[in-house]
Amino acid sequence: MKMRKSNFNVYAAALGAGIMLGAAIYTSGALAAVNAGGAVAAANAGGAVAAAAEIAPLAWWVWPLSLFALCFVLGMIAVPAGVGGGVLFVPIVSGFFPFHLDFVRGAGLLVALASAVAASPGLLRAGLADLRLALPLALLASASSIVGALVGLALPAAAVQTALGVTILCIVVLMWLAKKSEFPNIQQSDSLAAALGIHGVFYDAVHRREITWKVHRTPLGLGLFVGIGVLAGLFGLGAGWANVPALNLVMGVPLRLSAGSSGFILSIVDSSAVWVYINKGAVLAIIAAPSVIGMMLGAFIGARLLTIVKASTIRSLVIALLLLAGLRALAKGTGVWA
Repeated sequence: MKMRKSNFNVYAAALGAGIMLGAAIYTSGALAAVNAGGAVAAANAGGAVAAAAEIAPLAWWVWPLSLFALCFVLGMIAVPAGVGGGVLFVPIVSGFFPFHLDFVRGAGLLVALASAVAASPGLLRAGLADLRLALPLALLASASSIVGALVGLALPAAAVQTALGVTILCIVVLMWLAKKSEFPNIQQSDSLAAALGIHGVFYDAVHRREITWKVHRTPLGLGLFVGIGVLAGLFGLGAGWANVPALNLVMGVPLRLSAGSSGFILSIVDSSAVWVYINKGAVLAIIAAPSVIGMMLGAFIGARLLTIVKASTIRSLVIALLLLAGLRALAKGTGVWA
C-alpha cells in the first residue's frame, strides 16, 4: 500500500514538473501575450471562422458536432489498434476540416494528453508502467517537445502541413513493417541503464507469472526520445506511435510494459508542449472540447471492442485511414489539393 501511494506521489510530482516546464514558457511571454498575442489569437480565430464560412456556409454548431462524432469513432478505433488518438486526430481533422493547422495541433495535444492522464494512474496501479524507466525518457522528451512546438508555430502552415503528410506516410510504413517482441531476450544491461537502475520485475496477468526485465542501448533510446519529443510538439501527434517501438524494439522492454510506460511518458511530454500552444493562442475551446470529450467516450467503447474484434482488422483500418490522411495532408501542403 505504501508503494502504491509512493508511486502516485512520484507520478503527481512528475506530471507537475512537466506542467511547470511548459508553464515557464507561458509565464515568460504572458505580458506580451496580453498585448500582442491576444490580438493575434483573436485574428487567427476570426480567420479560422471566416475560412469555415467561406468553404461551407453552415451553422456554427455543425463543426463542433462533427468533431465530436468523428472523435467518438476515432476513440473506438484507436484503443483496439494500440495507437494514440492524436496520431489519427491531427492528419484527419487538418486534412478534411476547415480549421487552421495550429488550432488542430493544439487540440491534438490535448486529445493525447487527456487519454494519457486518464490511463496513467491505472497503469501505475497495475504495475504496467515503471517510473525508473519512464522518468529519464520523459524528461528529455518533455524539454524537446517545447522546442518542437516553438519551431512548428514559427514555420509557415504549408511547410508544416507538407512535413506532416510525409511523417504520417512514414508512420504507415512503420506500422506495416514493424514487428514486436513480447519478451525480448536481453543478456546484459548497458552501463548507463545500470547506473540509472532501469530494471525490475512486473506481473504479467495474461501469462500469470512475474517477468524480470532489463534494458540495453540506453544512450540510443534517450536520443530517440529527444527526437520523439520534437515530433510530438511539432505536429501535436502525441507520439505514442513512436514510444512503444522505441522502448520495445530498441531498448528491449517487454511489450506490455512498453505500452504502459508509453502512456505515462505521454502524460508528461504533452503537458509541456501544450503550454506553448496555449501561450500562442492556438487552443480554441470550440475545437478542443468536443474533440477531447468525443475521444474519451469513444475510448471506453474501444476498450470493450478490444475483447470481441480482431486487433489485426482494426490495425488494417487504421493504416488505411492514415494512408488517406497522409496523402491528403501532403496534397494540401504542396497546394495540389487545397
